Amino acid sequence: MGDKEQTTSYNLLRHYFVLTGVLLLFGGMVGRAIYLQVIEQDFLVQQGSDRQLRIIDTPAYRGAIVDRNGSPLAISTPVDIVGGKPSLLLQDPEGLRKITSLLEMDHARTLEQLKQRADREFVYLQRGVQPDLAQRIMGEVKGVSLEREYSRFYPAGEVAAHIIGFTDIDDIGRGGLEGAYQDWLKATLGKRKVLRDLNGRVIEDIAQVSAARPGRDLALSLDMRLQYISYRSLVRAIKHHNADSGSVVLLDAKNGEVLALANYPSFNPNNITSKDRSSLRNRAVTDVFEPGSTVKPFTLAAALDRNLYNERSRIDTAPGYMRVTGFPVKDLSNNGELDLAGILRKSSNVGASKIALSMRAEDLWQSFNDYGFGQPSGIDFPAATSGYLSFYANWQPLDHATMAFGYGLSVSALQLARAYSLFANEGRLLPVSLLRVDEPEAGLQVMKRASANKILGWLEDVVGPGGTARRASITGYRVAGKTGTVKKSAAGGYLQDSYQSVFAGIAPVSDPRLVMVVMIDNPRDNGYYGGQVAAPVFQEVMSQSLRLLNVSPDDLPALRQMAANAGKGA
Repeated sequence: MGDKEQTTSYNLLRHYFVLTGVLLLFGGMVGRAIYLQVIEQDFLVQQGSDRQLRIIDTPAYRGAIVDRNGSPLAISTPVDIVGGKPSLLLQDPEGLRKITSLLEMDHARTLEQLKQRADREFVYLQRGVQPDLAQRIMGEVKGVSLEREYSRFYPAGEVAAHIIGFTDIDDIGRGGLEGAYQDWLKATLGKRKVLRDLNGRVIEDIAQVSAARPGRDLALSLDMRLQYISYRSLVRAIKHHNADSGSVVLLDAKNGEVLALANYPSFNPNNITSKDRSSLRNRAVTDVFEPGSTVKPFTLAAALDRNLYNERSRIDTAPGYMRVTGFPVKDLSNNGELDLAGILRKSSNVGASKIALSMRAEDLWQSFNDYGFGQPSGIDFPAATSGYLSFYANWQPLDHATMAFGYGLSVSALQLARAYSLFANEGRLLPVSLLRVDEPEAGLQVMKRASANKILGWLEDVVGPGGTARRASITGYRVAGKTGTVKKSAAGGYLQDSYQSVFAGIAPVSDPRLVMVVMIDNPRDNGYYGGQVAAPVFQEVMSQSLRLLNVSPDDLPALRQMAANAGKGA
């Protein structure tokens, strides 16, 4: 065979080889197309849909919390979640740097996290972003998408923080009424099917899967006008006396509604930081203290209820001290012989102890138990305390004696206010409530009417010229109340230079409308007695509250005298 024939044969072979290869490639492509279109069709359709169709949450408002007049205390505001597709964000380094700058994020850390999650379709960058900033970011940077959610805002800030509480990043109540009424306030997320573009942005709503449902609103008994007054006065007193903390509780005597409940130190629920943790608890509801001399009216009421004493009975308190199993019980001075009203007016420990020791321990314990000491207050609040009242069988004689003037039992400020409402309600004990009370309960008759009315009158004398609470008096109103100055307890006994100053009071006496308790913990400057520290707070808050609530003055002689003095001055 010649060279020419060999070349022709080689070319022909190569032609058939190439043609066979092309035919095989074409056949493979046709086969692959048939395989994908017929056999794998359902799988591929599903994969395509998964990359474009999404079921996403539809947010809804959490229920609002409002005061008795409708003023908002907790509301939900719209914010955005800023996120995106990691692979797209990583393709735009300058855009990513702009995002981290605008959101004040750590750029290096964000970059590393995106690289670790590069295979994901969507990641969160930051939640709770204000909508105007979120829209700016989305308009400037490729690959960013937004999802709407709601964030909690507290207009009253630290003033009502302990009552309202706060929510976490997922809008779940974590304290106060936000936590206690989580199921009532929470919103139910809806579901909707959407179409996303290649950047992960929603470009079309396809269908609503389930409707979102907002939470229910919660109306409180609080009056924010009175709450602001209480908080402001409390803060001023704590700073003036260089105290550690304090609480104020103001109740409506008619129905047990809490009109104001303030604590200090407080915290800002809109921006909780790690340093706030020690200030989160609601001291007026969760913390307890020995109430000291504010318990003496209840000791006298227990004796009156059992007809052991009456208003004419007299107790010899000379020489101003006594010993019980070798331990001293002292008064500030030798008050000699006192009637029951005098025991309250002079705040005699000796007189109260002698009355208590003349009663069976079981009877005194039973009365205190009936009056609400050591019992739940009925308030629906996290960690609300029942206080402590030891069982009478465990009392030693000294316990029996000191119980009469408030040592050996413990109460919260709210519990003490509730107990004092007995004198405002002719011996009926009402449950207390942070919610509006539409139909007030009649209450339980746990103290005789006559006893409660007598004690109320004697407590008015305590605020009078010869009593220990003159700084609690309010011009134009008859006021009843009792001071307490308590040594703070510690391991092994009581501290000598650390006190709790207490005042509990009622106004107006002729038709009691408000009951109030003030407790200041560990005042270091400008006095420490209850009459010096707590009574002035009561006077300031109570006087303004009575006027704001349009409670008519009932001390007409004082008003006439004030008018006469004003006339002489003119």
